[in-house]
Amino acid sequence: MEDVKQYMQSVGKQARAASRLMAQADTNTKNRALLAIADAILHSSAALIAANSKDVAAAKTNGLDAASVDRLTLTEKTIKGMAEGLQQIAQLADPIGEISDMKFRPSGIQVGKMRVPLGVIGIIYESRPNVTADAAGLCLKSGNACILRGGSEALHSNQAIAACVHAGLKAAGLPETAVQVVNTTDRAAVGELITLTAYVDVIVPRGGKELIERISNEARIPVIKHLHGVCHVYIDDEADIGKAIRIADNAKTHRYGVCNAMETLLVNTNIAAKVLPELCKIYLDKGVELRGDDASRKLVSQMKVATEEDWHTEYLAPILSIRVVADLDAAIAHIDTYGSQHTDSIVTENYTKAMRFLREVDSSSVMVNASTRFADGFEYGLGAEIGISTDKIHARGPVGLEGLTSQKYIVLGNGQIRV
Repeated sequence: MEDVKQYMQSVGKQARAASRLMAQADTNTKNRALLAIADAILHSSAALIAANSKDVAAAKTNGLDAASVDRLTLTEKTIKGMAEGLQQIAQLADPIGEISDMKFRPSGIQVGKMRVPLGVIGIIYESRPNVTADAAGLCLKSGNACILRGGSEALHSNQAIAACVHAGLKAAGLPETAVQVVNTTDRAAVGELITLTAYVDVIVPRGGKELIERISNEARIPVIKHLHGVCHVYIDDEADIGKAIRIADNAKTHRYGVCNAMETLLVNTNIAAKVLPELCKIYLDKGVELRGDDASRKLVSQMKVATEEDWHTEYLAPILSIRVVADLDAAIAHIDTYGSQHTDSIVTENYTKAMRFLREVDSSSVMVNASTRFADGFEYGLGAEIGISTDKIHARGPVGLEGLTSQKYIVLGNGQIRV
């Protein structure tokens, strides 16, 4: 335990020193590093797959479920995707140093804001080795140093990707310690990382509910997080039925195991008989298990009975809960009671109702006549994302480059003194 503590203290100290150099790096240098990392990943494809095969073999031996093994596995396609992601980050505008809101004050001074890096970002994640490249790239472009702690099941893969990252940083003349991948599988390292208040400025957990709850409860450092995505689509009685069916189908069945998939469908009682039979046939044909309230089950007999727990549940699976509600007020009340402040959407042709939904639903993404699956950094034009935040302070919603920065006030004067 003492060795882990000393190791993490060393990692933190090196990250803090590197963060000062990263904050000074110009855009061209950061972009050179990103492109060099992408090249290193492409040229190391065979080595990455060889390292990953060790992790995959161990995962299968240890009985890791098929979905987790799939997330863990690197292929030529996913390796190419990592490189392309880094190349895309290099094409994004650099937020660092951006000055905004400059205004003259009566004293003659100018007051405005400048965007700056957060400093050192600790990222704790599971399974997906590609997060190592994504997180390194986003932190690098936003002028931060980072400490990456991947899951123990991906140790060889993450270390192999880290070698490519370090090669790219070195080629661009940036400190290799700007990106450090924790090289121990000891869980005590996580406990140390989330309490390194002297060296780490923010923690970003990416993974299952259990991981994020642990980090949120134990961290002594600010956390950018979301616990779960209980996302809703509300079909209003003034919805276009064809539009509503397309949106509700896509929101649930486009992909099941993602945080922006719809988990509960709310339907206005005045339109339920027109929408639910046709829509539920689509779900049933696709193998989606339906769980409904009494009013829903009267319209679609194949539904199971929805329990109180269902309204709170993020299934991440082909399961959907359905409730018929009296009106917009009832829909908003349901979302307020059971939602997770992630993403919620209304389907309606009534402008006033749409605006009410946007104002009154307290989620990080609120949509009108669009699938919840659009709650994504790429779809929002942010490029890659580090995750989605349901917090209200600092970053909210998909967290891209700007979410990994802060702002400071700047003042320009010409000899003014306060009297």
